[in-house]
Amino acid sequence: MIPKEALFGLSLFPYLGFLWFITRSGQMPRLALIGFYGTLVFVAVTIPAGIYAQVHYGESLANVDWLHGGAEFFLTLSNILIVLGFRQALIKNGQSTVNSQQSTTNSQPSTVNK
Repeated sequence: MIPKEALFGLSLFPYLGFLWFITRSGQMPRLALIGFYGTLVFVAVTIPAGIYAQVHYGESLANVDWLHGGAEFFLTLSNILIVLGFRQALIKNGQSTVNSQQSTTNSQPSTVNK
C-alpha cells in the first residue's frame, strides 16, 4: 500500500501535465488559468503548514484550525478565480453569439410589404 504522502506527491505530476497542456493550448480563459496555477500555491502553502502543525502542535493540519483555514483560503481563492474566468468566457461567448446573430439578421433582406 502506498503511503498517503507519497500518493500526494505523485499526484502533482498529472496536475503539472494538465497545466502544461492547458497553457499550451491557449484556449483556457486567462483568469481560470491563473486559478489553476493558484492551486499549486495552495499545495505549496499546505505542505509547510502541515509540517508546522505536526512539529509544533503534534497534530495533523486538519486539527489546527487557524493553520488549516489559512491554507484552505488559497484553495478557495483559486476556485473563485477559476469560476470567474469561465464566467467571463461564457459572457464573452454569449455576446459574440448575439452579435453574430444580429449581423446575420441585419444582412437578410426585409420581407415586410410596404
